[in-house]
Amino acid sequence: MTNDTSDRKIVTFSLGKQTFGIDMRALIEIREWDEPTPLPNVPSFVKGVTNLRGNVIPVVGLAERLGWEASAIHSRSCILVVNIAGKQAGFLVDEVNDIVAIGETEIQPAPEVETIEASVIAGLVRIATRAKDGTRDENGTMVLLLDLDALSLTKHLDLAA
Repeated sequence: MTNDTSDRKIVTFSLGKQTFGIDMRALIEIREWDEPTPLPNVPSFVKGVTNLRGNVIPVVGLAERLGWEASAIHSRSCILVVNIAGKQAGFLVDEVNDIVAIGETEIQPAPEVETIEASVIAGLVRIATRAKDGTRDENGTMVLLLDLDALSLTKHLDLAA
């Protein structure tokens, strides 16, 4: 991989058996799971709110937001705090995997599928994976890159914040 200016870093994480990635520039921090304060009259994927250094931010169950079964909370569950269009939100994910550099040319467009949720996928990229023994599997893993803006949480964030 070349180190030209088109390279960017992504944070990869798991939801169920699928690996997702978000642009590192959108990430504010990774937090341990902490039960948020629930809110009434919000969509079921909005888990509640939490306090981030004096700012109240909504916590979203990302699996539910994508229309999947809710994530089970376990020791590796965590919250990715991200910036979406100037607003902060936390996403509950099953596990953070790695930070990897990818080239813009490696990103494949998302297939055009007749579903609303397909539009939240900005593209796909195959990354090499590391085995527990330190060796690399060059066949790797297909990572779905999320388009945070397309998750259209802003109206829900305004309700929750």
